[in-house]
Amino acid sequence: MTALPLKGASVLVLSALILTGIQSVNASDHDHDHDHTHNDHDHDHDHDHDHDHDHDHDHDHDHDSDIYSGYFDDDQVKDRALSDWEGDWQSVYPYLQDGTLDEVFAHKADNGDKTAEEYKAYYDTGYQTDVERIVIDGSSVTFFENGEERTGEYQYDGYEILTYQAGNRGVRFIFELEEASDDLPQYIQFSDHSIYPTDAHHYHLYWGDNREALLEEVTHWPTYYPSMLSGEEIVEEMVAH
Repeated sequence: MTALPLKGASVLVLSALILTGIQSVNASDHDHDHDHTHNDHDHDHDHDHDHDHDHDHDHDHDHDSDIYSGYFDDDQVKDRALSDWEGDWQSVYPYLQDGTLDEVFAHKADNGDKTAEEYKAYYDTGYQTDVERIVIDGSSVTFFENGEERTGEYQYDGYEILTYQAGNRGVRFIFELEEASDDLPQYIQFSDHSIYPTDAHHYHLYWGDNREALLEEVTHWPTYYPSMLSGEEIVEEMVAH
C-alpha cells in the first residue's frame, strides 16, 4: 500500500474516542476495536496496580476495566487537553516491518482466532504510515515524515462517542488546526482507551480534513509509543497487555 498523505482524500489513524453524537459504525469497526482492546492495550494508568485486594480497590479495578473495554456512561466522558498527549512519540510501524513485533503476533495467535501471519497482515494495514515521529508541545503538533517536519497549532474541538455493533463504545478526542494549511491535516483525532483527563502512554491517531468522514475511518490506526522506548520494550508492553 502506498504511503498515506497528511492531507487529501486518504485519511490516517492515530487513535481516540468522541461524544457530540453517538454514531454506529460497521462490523470492521468492532473487529478492530475489540481485537485491540483485549490484546494490544497498555496499562491502565488511572489505577494503582498494587496488590491491595480490599473492596474499594477491586471495585476501582473493575470500573476501569469496563471503561477500557468500551463500557461506560455518557456522563463519565470528560473533555481533555492536548497536554494529555504531550511528548515525543514514535510510530510502531517500522518495528512491524523489521520483524521486531513478530513476537507480539505469535502471542496473539496463541490466544486468538488468527495465525501469526494473519495478525501481522492485519496490523500491517492498521499501523501503516510514513509519519515516523510526532512531537506534541503545548498546542503545537509536529509531524516528521520522510525527513521533513511540519508544525501546526491545534485547538480542542470536542469529543465524539462511537457505538460499535457489539454494543461497546469508544471516544475520539478531536483537535482542529488553528490556521488552515495545505501541508497539515485540518483535524487530528486521538484514541487511547481513556475517557477523561490522564497522561497517554500510547495512542492511535486519525487525521484528515473532513471531521465527520474521519470518524468513519477504521482501516488504518497508526499507533505511537514514547520515542524513548526501544522496540523490545514496546514488545514487552504489547505482550503484557
